[in-house]
Amino acid sequence: MTTLIYTHEACLDHIPGPSHPESPERLKAVIKALRTPEFEKAEWRDAPMGTREQVLMIHTEDFVTDIEDASPTRGYVPLDGGDTIMSPGSLEAVMRCVGAACAGVDAVLGNEARNVFCATRPCGHHAEPNRAMGFCIYNQAAIAAAYAYEVHKLERVAVVDFDVHHGNGTQAAFYDRPELFYASSHQSPFYPGTGSRTETGTAHNIVNVPLPRGCDSAMFREQIAAEMLPAIRAFNPELIIISAGFDAHHLDPLAGLNLQDSDYDWVTRELMKIADETCEGRIVSILEGGYSLEGLASSTAVHVKALMDH
Repeated sequence: MTTLIYTHEACLDHIPGPSHPESPERLKAVIKALRTPEFEKAEWRDAPMGTREQVLMIHTEDFVTDIEDASPTRGYVPLDGGDTIMSPGSLEAVMRCVGAACAGVDAVLGNEARNVFCATRPCGHHAEPNRAMGFCIYNQAAIAAAYAYEVHKLERVAVVDFDVHHGNGTQAAFYDRPELFYASSHQSPFYPGTGSRTETGTAHNIVNVPLPRGCDSAMFREQIAAEMLPAIRAFNPELIIISAGFDAHHLDPLAGLNLQDSDYDWVTRELMKIADETCEGRIVSILEGGYSLEGLASSTAVHVKALMDH
């Protein structure tokens, strides 16, 4: 079985403004990196539109209605000050993100693919059940996990997040849901201020691995191997969803960790080992942050290449 890649041109139509770091150029860089002969065995699919019902598996009805009502026909609408902004194409873009994530779950659970990469934007892991923040409107990784639980009747679904920022939205959505597990490595102290080791969820289903500014490859691998990987194995997930942010890369302009492309290869392969042991290799990976176009392209490429090497 091959790796599936979901994307859609509509994800380029979320345009938060001329100087905003979460620009369409990010996705263009990712697509360019993956449209090379090295990836010719991957199968590409158009991301379908997500449904309101899927979004409501994580987000509140009032919030979803507010987002729908805020969607502009022209210009920009800020949702949380200047960070998270909607343009006329934003609502379709985020619904394609949701659709890709849920279609990815369908594909791996239906044995159409061993794993999936969702080359979509905007990112989602800061979006809480009742608010948008941190460039994120809807939380597609959390939605995909809830979808796997509610529609496919899985009993244990894990989201693993190596974005440089803590996914406060995913943590908030999962905090009192023991069937949903969240593990995050992230720079700390840093935006959004959450993600301490003491935040463990009501059933110890949250595992946070805060990393200091300047963290290098050796420290990253040591901390992941000691704290995160054993916790994921102990949870014994039936599906692993990756919030694949690449802004801990040493080239990234918005953060202060020093990861190399090889670290993303390593962590991807470690997660694949756990998936092989616990859930027949089933992984759905979803693009999150990454704001150096060069670093984003190269680290996404090694991540997807690792997924394909199976």
